[in-house]
Amino acid sequence: MWRDWVRPIVRPLPQWSTVAIAPSSQGVTATLHWDGKSADVTQDHTVASLKPLLIATSVDAGHHAVLEYCDSVTGTTLGVLRLVRATFIAVEGTPLFLYRIAAGQHRCLHWPRRAWNAWLQNRLMLKSRAPHHLAMEPAAVQQLMIAYLCPRPVVLVSVGAPDHQNIFPMDLIGPLGRSGLFSLALRSTNVSQPVMRDVRRVVLSSVPAAMKSVVYKLSEHHKQALMDWSALSLPVRLSQQFGIPAVAEALRIQELRIVQSQEIGSHTFFLCRIVSDENLATGTQLHHTAGFYQAYRRRRNRAFAEV
Repeated sequence: MWRDWVRPIVRPLPQWSTVAIAPSSQGVTATLHWDGKSADVTQDHTVASLKPLLIATSVDAGHHAVLEYCDSVTGTTLGVLRLVRATFIAVEGTPLFLYRIAAGQHRCLHWPRRAWNAWLQNRLMLKSRAPHHLAMEPAAVQQLMIAYLCPRPVVLVSVGAPDHQNIFPMDLIGPLGRSGLFSLALRSTNVSQPVMRDVRRVVLSSVPAAMKSVVYKLSEHHKQALMDWSALSLPVRLSQQFGIPAVAEALRIQELRIVQSQEIGSHTFFLCRIVSDENLATGTQLHHTAGFYQAYRRRRNRAFAEV
């Protein structure tokens, strides 16, 4: 119909798609390229901060590198981020490297729709920038969406201390494979941030996609701690070693020991070791990905199930 033709001309694609993906699925591969070398970093890169927007990896890719995202089925390049070394940090003797994003481009939409869609999205962000993404610049948000070409799983993070309990969603998480570390990038304004730095342990619950509405409701606990575990609208179970309540219906529960934390711009970057890992059920997990990547998959009849 004519509405389907005119809609992309006057209305941008959603920036983000909330989708259901099996945890074992790997539709996109991420590769670092530098000085004639390359390394698969699909399981070895993550976002360390939003302002400034920084990518962390345990691969030393020199001072300038290109992070390339490819369709794992066809090998087609979906997007690239051009990186410049910002700094490095040492964790238990293991170096981690932080890169700022100098430029980025995706290829999920054909030109000129790609440029037009970005212009529409940027205009919308400038109109309502205060509530979104810590008032990131539109160009940085576009770069962040490229980083989300690797769909990011959503987890509920449980924090437990004698005088503090909380549970809230996060997706700025992920393994830094070669180092054996697992990272969490949490807004430094989160009410549980100082407690996490003090008690040095958290529990992650990988949540089924069907729990989206419950998970999003718990976003309020980024600002306000949970009064009592019994007040939750979902059942919980105690984690194996820490005894911290986790989601009873979780697909997976991981206990993490925080070995180091560092404030980086807008976020606190927590670096952790996995203490226990329980795979409890099969099913699709809640994920976030870029809206233009979902559009790319939809054109090829491979769209993720949206929730």
